[in-house]
Amino acid sequence: MASQEHRVEAWSGWTVLLVELVLILGGLLFVITTASSGAAPGFALGGALVLFVGLFLTFGFFTLQPNEARVLLLFGSYRGTVRDSGFHWANPFYSRTRGGSAKAAGADTRPAALPGLLGYQVLTTKLSLRAQNFSSDTLKVNDKRGNPVEIGAVIVWRVENTAQAVFDVEDYGSFVRMQSESAIRSIASRYAYDHGEPNELTLRGGADEVALALKEELHLRLAKAGVVVEDARLTHLAYAPEIAPVMLRRQQAEAVVAARQIIVQNAVGMVHMALRELDEQNVVKLDEERRAAMVSNLLVVLCGQSDPSPVINTGTLYN
Repeated sequence: MASQEHRVEAWSGWTVLLVELVLILGGLLFVITTASSGAAPGFALGGALVLFVGLFLTFGFFTLQPNEARVLLLFGSYRGTVRDSGFHWANPFYSRTRGGSAKAAGADTRPAALPGLLGYQVLTTKLSLRAQNFSSDTLKVNDKRGNPVEIGAVIVWRVENTAQAVFDVEDYGSFVRMQSESAIRSIASRYAYDHGEPNELTLRGGADEVALALKEELHLRLAKAGVVVEDARLTHLAYAPEIAPVMLRRQQAEAVVAARQIIVQNAVGMVHMALRELDEQNVVKLDEERRAAMVSNLLVVLCGQSDPSPVINTGTLYN
């Protein structure tokens, strides 16, 4: 069952600070006065108790910047989330940590008391609600056709539900990283890199549609951690090095074929137009053999890769 966040308001830190100053100064003054006047030890003990209470209450102060929140935990029980920025005071018994993690990537963490313990980090109860970027490593994945491709993405995300982020996953930063890479692999395997079927969406040709599909996939995966995805875009897309040269030659060959097809189509149209103009304007009368020779010459001129070299015929077509 998903944890539900409920907001609470902490006490103003400035008001409590004034009360604590009164307690600390009053208790200190009472201890000094009773000790110098030779009063009963019980009075001095009462003043010391007031002084101790004033000092103990100082552990309840905390500050929140804009777009920060603190989860209030009292002996393992969730008491609410403070989202208002400013100087606050809460029960000093509220925990300031929420356990530890060896992989606290992307979370608001602090070094543990034993920093040399394999990078172990203590997770705090203060969470950032700001938008954060996650740039994945370049992943090698097989596309829909089984071709190995390299793919990478950048994801913009933020914490929306602090209770889910703290209680429903061990470390929401690591959770975002692992689930994002898994989602990228899943999306890459659904589409061909390029050269798909007619009207088929590909990784290379449908960047916007692929980004939208990736965002929806991430939304489903990260909702459990109380995280929302604001944007997701592919930042790297290429064939894997072992097949890149072959695919490059294939692309070049297809480009040459496509260009030749366009050249031939246009050349045929120009030849047809030239013959029609000659007939309509009665410039010259051509029989079938002369017409075929003209068509051949025009196609050679229009479709050739090098500049044509004219040959002057001093005789006739027949001798």
